[in-house]
Amino acid sequence: MVDMQAAGTQARATDSLPPGLRDLFPVLQQRIHGAALAYLDNAATTQMPLPVLSAMRQFEETQRANIHRGVHTLSQRATDAFEQARSDLKRFIGASDAHELVFTSGTTESLNLVAHGLGTAGAGPAWLRPGDEIIVSGLEHHANLVPWQQLARRSGATLRILRPDAQGRLHTDDLARLQTPRTRVFAITACANATGERPPYEDLLALAAQAGALTVLDAAQAVAHAAPHLSQLDCDFMAFSGHKMYGPMGIGALVGRRSALERLTPLRLGGDMVEWVTYEDAGFAGLPARLEGGTPHVAGAVGMAAAAAFIDDTGRDVIDAHVHALRAHAVAGLAAMDGITVLAPHATRSALVSFVARNVHPHDIGTLLDGQGIAVRTGHHCAQPLLDHLGVGPTTRASFAVYNTHEEVERLLSGVARALEMLK
Repeated sequence: MVDMQAAGTQARATDSLPPGLRDLFPVLQQRIHGAALAYLDNAATTQMPLPVLSAMRQFEETQRANIHRGVHTLSQRATDAFEQARSDLKRFIGASDAHELVFTSGTTESLNLVAHGLGTAGAGPAWLRPGDEIIVSGLEHHANLVPWQQLARRSGATLRILRPDAQGRLHTDDLARLQTPRTRVFAITACANATGERPPYEDLLALAAQAGALTVLDAAQAVAHAAPHLSQLDCDFMAFSGHKMYGPMGIGALVGRRSALERLTPLRLGGDMVEWVTYEDAGFAGLPARLEGGTPHVAGAVGMAAAAAFIDDTGRDVIDAHVHALRAHAVAGLAAMDGITVLAPHATRSALVSFVARNVHPHDIGTLLDGQGIAVRTGHHCAQPLLDHLGVGPTTRASFAVYNTHEEVERLLSGVARALEMLK
């Protein structure tokens, strides 16, 4: 068992959840292997509350139709719901009149859309040419690394990595030294999904923008807590997903400056993105339709907007304070255990904790925790280069949401302690 005195004051913290909040999440009411579910895998996917489920169900039951293509009532209702969701989400992330929001299937598609669009000639030449440089931070999810690797190969550009220090931190001085007059793109995360590190992305984006680079922010891990305010950033493109913010899977957004989005050659062709077409040629619609080829996930967009409303109704400061306290509680308890190394213990504004245990494989810890009804994530978390750089290999990751409790953190700590004893 964990010595709670050694674990620090956070271990004795009390929950400040609004009354009845957990009751809004039906999935949390079940038992797993005979134990109450402690869902601590929120960095992978958050659960959806009843207001989100209700909004999506209402759309499917009363408004379901294809958008922008019909004069009948249901099509008009569906179109209105879709465009209202776009407007609500733009307001949620602080977009200005200079920005536009494009719906995608999620952050991965959004980042691929940017990489494809900047490297493919369309009405004009491609943004990237042989000899240009792309800088990507060393904290990134594979979805914000591999597309840039492939783009560099296709375009003849050079890919440079802004490497973190031994503790996983990024520094503006290192970016200043890495940039050259040929730097054309800079891509970075707002929160590292494998460690919880929150880099100084505001300063890094500003530095890259001053050098003339287009800037890309992966906000998937930050959108549900400590969400970036787009209008306050030197950011050309920002990507995030519904399922990371108490919304549905299969829906996300790319938000960007109109001038930057206009540079992108469309990734998907057909449907509403076509303005006119002959057998020989076609012309494309204006933003955002130009980048939204095919039938969109309208119910998903409605659900994503409802999730944003849930976050605002609950209170962003309330959510942020709660998940940060849970993380601090977990970090203190894990760090007090013999043989446990916590990654990025300094990342106090994170909602996740990643750790390794000496001579114990994370999959074994995760399996034993699951037997106690505790859901965590194990592996490289789609960030293998970062973990290799830190010299730790796969990890066990617990990640927190507004519906988690300090009692669940206690269960996590006790479960890890029990697993370590069993796996000696």
